[in-house]
Amino acid sequence: MSKKEELIIGLDIGTTKICAVVGDVSSGGVEIIGVGKNPSEGMRKGVIVDIDQTVESIKKAVQEAEMMAGCEISSAYVGIAGGHIKGINSQGVIAIKEKEITARDINRVIDAAKAVAMPMDREIIHVLTQGFKVDKQDDIQNPIGMTGVRLEANVHIISGAATSVHNIIKCANQAGLDICGIVLESLASAESVLTQEEINAGIGLLDFGGGTTDLAVFLNGNLKHTSVLSLGGNNLSNDIAVGLRTPFEFAEKIKCGFGTLSSSMIQPNDTIKVPSIGGREPRILSRQILSEILEPRVEEMFSIIIAEMEIAGVDKIIRPGMVITGGSAVLPGMIELAEDMFDCPVRIGVPHSVSGLVDVIKNPIYSTGVGLVIYGLKNNPEKKSHLRDKNIFNNVVVRMKNWFRDVV
Repeated sequence: MSKKEELIIGLDIGTTKICAVVGDVSSGGVEIIGVGKNPSEGMRKGVIVDIDQTVESIKKAVQEAEMMAGCEISSAYVGIAGGHIKGINSQGVIAIKEKEITARDINRVIDAAKAVAMPMDREIIHVLTQGFKVDKQDDIQNPIGMTGVRLEANVHIISGAATSVHNIIKCANQAGLDICGIVLESLASAESVLTQEEINAGIGLLDFGGGTTDLAVFLNGNLKHTSVLSLGGNNLSNDIAVGLRTPFEFAEKIKCGFGTLSSSMIQPNDTIKVPSIGGREPRILSRQILSEILEPRVEEMFSIIIAEMEIAGVDKIIRPGMVITGGSAVLPGMIELAEDMFDCPVRIGVPHSVSGLVDVIKNPIYSTGVGLVIYGLKNNPEKKSHLRDKNIFNNVVVRMKNWFRDVV
């Protein structure tokens, strides 16, 4: 198999599955030419708990993608999630030296905005600009070339536990991959499932995964808020396992095959066959019981997310709508329940704006993987930077050099 430098690979390391997506970049955009998926071993709630198992799972997903794409994969953009992820808004202010704003001034004010007290055990993953203010004029997206004496920047800083970041990089490296970048999974999913119109008007994105549920809120083309709820589809399966007294692996199959969030979708005589624990005879139960287990749990999760948005003051932003994606988004009744809880239009998000294996990736489980490919194309089309575990802090050295240059 040959290496193709124009390829961009997205690696979604999730709690229940690992997806590798290969995108071929051309003048027409991104063509998906390979997809690999493998059950995730060694992950709990978005965090690596077993290095060796995670490495093997990554290798299997990458090998499957390589076989489908007919190429050798050596680097990838990798998604990150987990309850350790935190997002905060910050502001920076500088004086404009030459009266006319330059790209160097933009870098300076962003550096000032992200100079917040950050514990030693946390690593900054993203610093995303939300807008600029020149003197008294605000809501400016690109101030380069404008004249003024004072420049302000509002940014959203996303950070994660340094150990979790290092472990992801270590696993990818041991699987034979360089890392082009670490990307928040909800931010990657937004690239593949949201439209620019939604991002401008105001939209909420819920990435409903197996171990976590990630929230991202957008307005005026910018990310306004992020949070991670350490509950996901696995919690639903665990509730079924406890409620129906069946092994977890069978509870997962029952959820995927018969689960629904609306009792009105179930006929009175619908039944399910439930395997018992310890070799006992399977039982025949009403399917209504399954709905009575799932619906309250998802309502509880949505209530926590709504409370989070109210505290952050972004609950009004999502009035135009909410998009739900991720592997757990496909449960029947999800749209109806979400519309009732969030009091806004809701749709299920699937990857779009790509060509190639469209029929294969037209599923919420591939939203993050495809989004990582699109993110890579937009943010680093030449793929010049690669992270290895031994030089993860090189960016700190670069920032220090730039700071001394500005002082001098």
